[in-house]
Amino acid sequence: MDKYVTRQPIKALKEDRIIGYEVLFQKDYDSLYSSSDVAAADTIAGFLMQNTESIFHDKLTFVTFTPSLLFRNTPKIFDKEKMVIQIEDHVMIHPLSPTIIRKYKAEGYVFAINDFQFSPKYFSMLDYVTYIKIDIRNKQEGKERISLKNLINTMKGFDKKCIVTGVSSMADYDLAIEVGADYAEGSYVAEAMAGKVNRMEFLEGNFFQLVVEVSKDEPDIEKIEEIISRDAALSYALLKIVNSAYFALRRRVSSIRQALVTMGISQLKQWVYLLSFNNDIDNEESLEAMMKLSFLRASFAMTISDHIENLPIIRSEVYMMGMFSTLQYMINAPLEEILEEVPVAQEIKDALIRKEGICGDLYELILSYESAEWKKVKQLSDKLNIPSGQLAQTYMDCVEAVNEIWNGLTSSNTEQEAEIPVSKKTRT
Repeated sequence: MDKYVTRQPIKALKEDRIIGYEVLFQKDYDSLYSSSDVAAADTIAGFLMQNTESIFHDKLTFVTFTPSLLFRNTPKIFDKEKMVIQIEDHVMIHPLSPTIIRKYKAEGYVFAINDFQFSPKYFSMLDYVTYIKIDIRNKQEGKERISLKNLINTMKGFDKKCIVTGVSSMADYDLAIEVGADYAEGSYVAEAMAGKVNRMEFLEGNFFQLVVEVSKDEPDIEKIEEIISRDAALSYALLKIVNSAYFALRRRVSSIRQALVTMGISQLKQWVYLLSFNNDIDNEESLEAMMKLSFLRASFAMTISDHIENLPIIRSEVYMMGMFSTLQYMINAPLEEILEEVPVAQEIKDALIRKEGICGDLYELILSYESAEWKKVKQLSDKLNIPSGQLAQTYMDCVEAVNEIWNGLTSSNTEQEAEIPVSKKTRT
């Protein structure tokens, strides 16, 4: 049986920050939680214990637990300060649930109710929960819209935090704000965070020129050095990266040319987005969310592309395709216009703009996995001959790798930064 898992961000609507992630499981393309409780418990417990470091990072983690998992004390394996235990209908109707939930609550665990409904069994659990999750899908019009707003107002009267789920469009996102929800979750949320990033003017700024230059078949190292050297922010970022723990150099690098030689063109292509990192931006968390999304898409796409036959682009181009999928958030212009100025393979352009060809199927698979559209994931993985049973672990391995690299490259080290002989300034 194939298993899938992904993480979806949960965003605070008023503060523009991600408070945590929900871990979503699926077995084949039928809901994992509709299978036998024992089988679901075995699947979830095994995966959580194998991937503790990948999943439970620096934010809250929301996980739906079956009755069997609760009775096994599985949540106690993890840090209760970082975990939110989600419960669903099948937990609430279990005769022993009130006792076990009361026990966890007394020990300091936090609870959320999935897909809350106006029903006595849901209201009977309100004393134990902090978060109420409400599905926003198909509630844009008429009575459904009014009912959604009334439900959120009622829950706020009980001093509960409301998370609207299924936010897949700007209309859903705007509705979540309008009805007074505290948090939003869904495929649109990550893009909403990315959209908050400070943008450069299209075709202006040294960073975009750098993107164009490193994307060429034979990049000119002297031209790259010239571009970086005339920009204090790029110079600072490059030296910070090369002198980070990731490269573990014995001697510190102090020149742009030496830094480029140390990094190599291949690494520079992969990490080019980090060269736009600017610590002075107004919304650093938005930038971090977008950058991590870029790296995760790139890493995930490149890893699973090894299974695809007759792929018309090489691994490094697959990686760049994933990175460039968020380029419109770095440059204030449509992706189609941006890609016309960048010398990348036509297959990459067709994939990112129109989702055409084998590369388009791969890109669509990545997007479907992010959105937890499991039926589509199954269809596309079968079409591409990618072993769907490996997707879950591959995804979490990529999450862990991205977190490790990001922490290594962006960790603050005042003493080391003081040694870098370049003054930092905000790029204009």
